[in-house]
Amino acid sequence: MGRRKKMVERVTALMNNPDKIRNIGIVAHIDHGKTTLTDNLLAGAGMISKELAGRQLFMDSDEEEQERGITIDSANVSMVHEYEGEEYLINLIDTPGHVDFGGDVTRAMRAVDGAVVVIDAVEGTMPQTETVLRQALKEHVKPVLFINKVDRLINELQVDSQEMQIRLGKLIDHVNKLIKGMNEERYKAGWRVDAANGTVAFGSALYNWAISVPMMQKTGVSFNDVFNYCKEGNMKALAEKCPLHEAVNDMVIRYLPNPLNAQEGRVNAIWHGDKQSAIGKSMRNADANGDLAFMVTDISMDPHAGEVATGRLFSGSLTRGMEVYVSGAPKTNRIQQVGIFMGPERLEVDVIPAGNIAAVTGLKDAIVGSTATTLEGMTPFESIRHASEPVVTVAVEAKHMKDLPKLVEVLRQVAKEDPTLKITLNEETGEHLMAGMGELHLEVIAHRIVRDKNVEITTTPPLVVYRETIRGTAGPVEGKSPNRHNRFYVVVEPLETEVIELVREGGVSMRMPELERREKLMAAGMDKEEAKSIVDINETNIYLDLTKGIQHLNETMELILEGFAEVMKAGPLSREPCMGVKVKLMDAKLHEDAVHRGPAQVIPASRQAIQAAMLMADDTMLEPYQKVFIQVPQDQMGGATKEIQGRRGTITNMTSEGDMTIIESKAPVSELFGFAGDIRSATEGRAMWSTEFIGFEPLPTNLVTEVVKQIRERKGLKAELPKPSDFVSL
Repeated sequence: MGRRKKMVERVTALMNNPDKIRNIGIVAHIDHGKTTLTDNLLAGAGMISKELAGRQLFMDSDEEEQERGITIDSANVSMVHEYEGEEYLINLIDTPGHVDFGGDVTRAMRAVDGAVVVIDAVEGTMPQTETVLRQALKEHVKPVLFINKVDRLINELQVDSQEMQIRLGKLIDHVNKLIKGMNEERYKAGWRVDAANGTVAFGSALYNWAISVPMMQKTGVSFNDVFNYCKEGNMKALAEKCPLHEAVNDMVIRYLPNPLNAQEGRVNAIWHGDKQSAIGKSMRNADANGDLAFMVTDISMDPHAGEVATGRLFSGSLTRGMEVYVSGAPKTNRIQQVGIFMGPERLEVDVIPAGNIAAVTGLKDAIVGSTATTLEGMTPFESIRHASEPVVTVAVEAKHMKDLPKLVEVLRQVAKEDPTLKITLNEETGEHLMAGMGELHLEVIAHRIVRDKNVEITTTPPLVVYRETIRGTAGPVEGKSPNRHNRFYVVVEPLETEVIELVREGGVSMRMPELERREKLMAAGMDKEEAKSIVDINETNIYLDLTKGIQHLNETMELILEGFAEVMKAGPLSREPCMGVKVKLMDAKLHEDAVHRGPAQVIPASRQAIQAAMLMADDTMLEPYQKVFIQVPQDQMGGATKEIQGRRGTITNMTSEGDMTIIESKAPVSELFGFAGDIRSATEGRAMWSTEFIGFEPLPTNLVTEVVKQIRERKGLKAELPKPSDFVSL
């Protein structure tokens, strides 16, 4: 206990000095060794025993993580490292690598300033490595590189010292090519990784050793020495001379920015308020005495303390009992406890100043992405954009009727903890739908509902989430209110592809200053008049007001947009979410008297005009696709390609390396259920594969009617396809 108290004292002493803080995330493809690496760093900081490092997997504290051998939740830890005689505080987040839990990576990137990208020396950069690197650069998070499992190159692939250096060089070049392709500006500003500069380290997390150019200078151990130690299998001696935690933490402290250097660029990227305001300056300078600006990046449940909101503190100081405003909530919340994480344990402290990662209780109105502040009316941070979208759904039912009220509560709680999960509670059919990133994601959540929340549930087999969109233009279509006193004339057309991408990546939002938004949309190919007229962005759909001088329209707009939101959530064809739809309000006739233009009149009129217009504009379906990346021995290649082609998949690229073939392909999610078992039997269990969400593509025309009918039947809608006249009188 005394040791822990001492640790907390050291951590809190360093918290007040932003110069001495590094906030970092560890990111990589699944099984490339992130959690094992984190163990080593903790052992180096004296938090777990050196003997257990790499095998204890301290950060995988959940029993399901231990059982499956993968990280499911991001885990936070604060530790102290000594570098050149000075102590530094490292706040570290270990993130999951499985594609189904990619949302955790996105959220962690919002909290940190630097990332250690881990790559397996044998497998190289995989699809998920690219995704996490892209997320880091988008959030203005600086990367350094750790190449893990170098011992495998020597002992399994039997490469010589020369060949080893060539292979490692190629890996570094490939990572730099990715950084340059994703953000040339940052690449030129010195964000490339370079072994000679010290921003790359090599090692083996399992055997606790690592080396980098500065480390070689410090210890006198050369590349050839490393090769010889590995060849002789003398990893222990190597780990004593070049301890992994020293090489990696030195690299983090030397090359990753402290909050003072990082927040200037980061605040510009994630906050669109007035940069010259007091709060703008306070965030840029990580000022502990300024107004509070806290961004919630994670919510977890503590059985004793309730909801714990973890996040990044950009300005001000957090103390117990503070009253704070939470973006989007009507009243203030009172902070009850303030603490830091040491892996699975949360330790209370008195105060946490700006520049740190903090865990607080009492923010009951916060969701992931919320801004907590002491400044009333502060512009909130940009909401967090996830790289993937929920593509698989299951229906959830309580096993025992008595658990029904509890189930609804639990599903709401689960959705709050994991924003990549979409929960739909259908009041009419009593059906509870849970949509997630993939089969594993939903399986894990269902298991946790039973285990942690004590609700016995049954789930249906997984179904695919489609999207509705339009291929043509239609309108103006007239929508009349039930009392016939209000009329809306709308035109619908497909949204430009570049604009869809811009919205999806979070490049534009309604929180931005109008001028900035207009310029970005025009750069993406939108007409100036249209870019000026945007009144709402809903997912990847946009509503424009192109009317001129209509009385009472301003006060009615909120209700009109409610009708728009209802259709975008559930399109007319199949009640699936809509995507890439542009709705233009061309004209409107409104009743003088506010009583005659209430919600019951305006919402249905707005909704039905859009529904009918979409059906006239060649309404169709989009299905989610995944990139499938397969590594297979050449003699088993035929089985693997047949497996993809038999699932409406297409092969986009094939390369061979030695006797291995690497197949890059894409296939619809609906055809990939059960793929794991089938590819194993088709390749005698010798294929390594991974998937990654790549977006939506049009459903083949011959399948549209059949799929729509199946969806309608499942949702209890009429089997025949809807017509425009079902919504408006033509």
